[in-house]
Amino acid sequence: MVDRSTVEQLARIVIQGIGKGQVVEIDGLGSFVPDADWGFRFEPRHLPQVFVAHVKEDAQVAELLYDALEAAGFSPWMDARKLVPGQNWPRAIELAIEASDFFVACYSQNSVNKKGGFQAEIRYALDCARQIPLDEIFIVPVRLNRCPVPRSIQREMQYVDFFPDWAAGFRRLAIMMRREVARRSAVER
Repeated sequence: MVDRSTVEQLARIVIQGIGKGQVVEIDGLGSFVPDADWGFRFEPRHLPQVFVAHVKEDAQVAELLYDALEAAGFSPWMDARKLVPGQNWPRAIELAIEASDFFVACYSQNSVNKKGGFQAEIRYALDCARQIPLDEIFIVPVRLNRCPVPRSIQREMQYVDFFPDWAAGFRRLAIMMRREVARRSAVER
């Protein structure tokens, strides 16, 4: 249950943003958009959300992936682009993973043996995946360069190579996610 002060704080943030003519996005739900007739309108999120997990050493490539996903009609989520100052980032990341339609794990020579947040995000995504039907695709491993994918991931999931042809790897990823979104919609009907 959310307390009244949290609701009031959220309302103030939305009102301030709308008052400045800004779009106020609430991850996983949608956006409050300024509207000349009504003051504002709420546009629910319809784009599939894609969590992009990476290590800081691969931030530049992750930014390219984020931009490509956005241009392809997805709603990417990445800590550097979505976290706001003062936000409880571990909890915000967990909530973003839970709300995502896909979790893209960017493996590289930088990430495979690195301890820290990237590994924690993958473990959390694996826990979330346990609650999803087995035939549904949620975690999508992506290799940014020639590196080993952990055996525990390799045993259960096919990965996409973004090398030597980044564009071909991205196309394969985007096509798969669009097909999966369409399949999920057909199952829901």
